[in-house]
Amino acid sequence: MSEIEAKVEEVSVKETEASVKKVKSEAKVQKKSQPEVKKEAPEKWGIVHIYSSYNNTIIHLTDLTGGETIAISSGGIHVNADRYESSPFAAMKAANAVVESAKNKGIIGFHIRVRAVGGVGSRVPGPGAQAAIRALARGGFKIGRIDDVTPIPHDTTRKKGGKRGRRV
Repeated sequence: MSEIEAKVEEVSVKETEASVKKVKSEAKVQKKSQPEVKKEAPEKWGIVHIYSSYNNTIIHLTDLTGGETIAISSGGIHVNADRYESSPFAAMKAANAVVESAKNKGIIGFHIRVRAVGGVGSRVPGPGAQAAIRALARGGFKIGRIDDVTPIPHDTTRKKGGKRGRRV
């Protein structure tokens, strides 16, 4: 290799190193000019358990495992008379209380489980179940599934009242 070729190689290496440094500095400038994008937190979902009988309506919001209570309210808390505990109005007020608590905790959606008394009792949910579901839907949350989880026995226990039934 002659002296001229060696000088050309040294010059070209120095030029390429300088151009690489310029490209790196330009890349750094471009990275700084872009705004930082915040990573969104995962969506928080819950399960709303609605127990509705002819005496009361209880609305219970838990996490997806069902182990941690997020909010709970019943119809009896929001009305004064015992006869109004199971009314649609009381259920709606209880659902609105749960909605406010869920918004404060960052819940964006939930699944709904409706339960009646079941067993030897009534298998039809009480009058407050529909009103509670409507109030939850109006709260602005995503609703996943609506399930009926009323316990229905495959072979029931004996009803109270004896062999000849209740005598009036």
